[in-house]
Amino acid sequence: MTDEKAGEEDNQQSEGGVASAHLAGVAELARGQGSISIEEVLEALGPTSLAFAIVFLALPAMIPIPGPFGMVFGSMLALVALQIMAGSRSIWLPRFLRRRRLSASTIDVMIRHTAPLVSRVEGWMRPGRLKALTGRTALMLIGLPVFLLAVAVALPIPFGNILPVLSLTVIGAGLLERDGLATLIGIILATLSLGTSVGLVFGGAAAIAAVFT
Repeated sequence: MTDEKAGEEDNQQSEGGVASAHLAGVAELARGQGSISIEEVLEALGPTSLAFAIVFLALPAMIPIPGPFGMVFGSMLALVALQIMAGSRSIWLPRFLRRRRLSASTIDVMIRHTAPLVSRVEGWMRPGRLKALTGRTALMLIGLPVFLLAVAVALPIPFGNILPVLSLTVIGAGLLERDGLATLIGIILATLSLGTSVGLVFGGAAAIAAVFT
């Protein structure tokens, strides 16, 4: 029985993907210190920071904690996207954003509420598919839809974060897992997400205009 349980635990650990492993590492570091800065998160990841930043900076928009998380993290992701388009190998953020700290409890809440989404996305990742779409040139091109999605996340659109965050998670996880097909699917989802966001903006504007006319 002990061997069977150990085997089950090993299988559960192997089911997680790169994004999940990075998120768990961030949570562990935050718990050890009591909090963690954005700078510490990015520095700890090294070469994978660009791809993981897409996932990490998108997920806070989904957590049920009062505050402008979508606006703050969406703005940071927009800056990262511009650097991705420019071909940067590292991430630069203004000092006041770099030094922004998140408490361990906030990180735990974020991971608890977004882990099911990340796990489902990682469940159908297959490394090596359409590998050309995970290379450096592809990453630069992907920067544009990531930038537009980041802007959508930053805008205060009611119920407007779900599809953009899903799209960003698929794109980021696809890059981390070297699954170009997943990245392509993420870009398709991004197109749908942006169309939905535009529809919500115009729909809200029309509803407000109708009330005051």
